[in-house]
Amino acid sequence: MNETRHVVAIVDDDPRLLESMGDLLESAGYVARSFSSAGSLLVNGLSDLDVLITDIGMPGIDGFELRDLVRKSRPELPVFLITGRHEIADQGRAQGAGGFFRKPFDAQALLAAIAHALHKSRDGG
Repeated sequence: MNETRHVVAIVDDDPRLLESMGDLLESAGYVARSFSSAGSLLVNGLSDLDVLITDIGMPGIDGFELRDLVRKSRPELPVFLITGRHEIADQGRAQGAGGFFRKPFDAQALLAAIAHALHKSRDGG
């Protein structure tokens, strides 16, 4: 069995969240790549990613801007937005997102959403 593990990138300026999300994703069988800023993700490149999870409220390029940049070069890449700021969560921009989670989020719900997005993209729709 030589099954390729899916690569999930996490972008958040909170090192504790990066660590806990990395642990969660690795325990679920994914390869987790952590980035402390959108800029560091963009420098690393998007070509080998299967899913992107990004915080919305970050200095520099925020999660909305990162999602929009990613959609230009990799429109098929599933992007999940996360935030702990409830005023952002209630904005239309967040509600219209394909995947949106408010911190603290249900880990199993996030894993299910990732699995669903990967299944959808693998099946071409």
